[in-house]
Amino acid sequence: MDPQAYFDRIGFAGEARPDLATLFALHRAHLQAIPYENLDVQLGRPLTTDPAAAFDKIVTRRRGGWCYEMNGLFGAVLSEIGFKVTRMAGAAMREIMGDIVIGNHLVLLVEIDGGPWIADVGFGDGSLDPFPLTPAAMTVAGYGFRLESMDEGWWRFHNHEFGGAKSFDFQVAPADPELLAGRCEWLQYAPESNFVLNAVVQRYRGDGILQLRGRVLRRVTPAGVTQETIASAEEWVAVLARDFGLDVPEAATLWPRILARHEEVMAAAEAAVPA
Repeated sequence: MDPQAYFDRIGFAGEARPDLATLFALHRAHLQAIPYENLDVQLGRPLTTDPAAAFDKIVTRRRGGWCYEMNGLFGAVLSEIGFKVTRMAGAAMREIMGDIVIGNHLVLLVEIDGGPWIADVGFGDGSLDPFPLTPAAMTVAGYGFRLESMDEGWWRFHNHEFGGAKSFDFQVAPADPELLAGRCEWLQYAPESNFVLNAVVQRYRGDGILQLRGRVLRRVTPAGVTQETIASAEEWVAVLARDFGLDVPEAATLWPRILARHEEVMAAAEAAVPA
């Protein structure tokens, strides 16, 4: 692990110390420089929960990643700096799907002067800043979030109103590495996994969030959402490069699947509308 190479990747030029100011600066710089993306899942390339593999992909090869990679790398760098970091098993959309999803998200607990903070650069469009482990509503960069304390030691992070995923849950305890590895494998190979079904790329950019889901590009600000439909494989690859900083020309091979999935989702939406 080479922290300086990571700092260069995200454009961080300050002095890295295990303090709150550094945590905030790195968290924001990461989310503004590195996109959340699942293109390797779509391309059939195996992924792991190993932070060293995430470093090679995200820093050396200048790609993005999903939660296991983004938070895995971020947590490893924080540990190198001297932060006390605990990797926790998150559960995205547990409020709807139940305990079966435990481990489908990686969350970081960072302790600073005895105070616990949640750091999460791997949710795609979650909070731009870390936040204290305290039940509260919060506004970050104009977006409204909420952290809720629940029964049996569970916590629930509520995403902003335009978020791609509504929430994730977690308990304050070290994650079982085998649980994370198993969920990581299932999410990239199971036919019903949303990561297998849908190409997803997201990033903070300027005063908004860009969300690419299939062939639909959404521009999200605290005031609302605009969107456009991408017309061709060439345009799709160009959007990856222009808007997300991803040079992945082979992603053009995904276009037939993206078109088919778009038609399937549109047909389902039309069928759900009462006659």
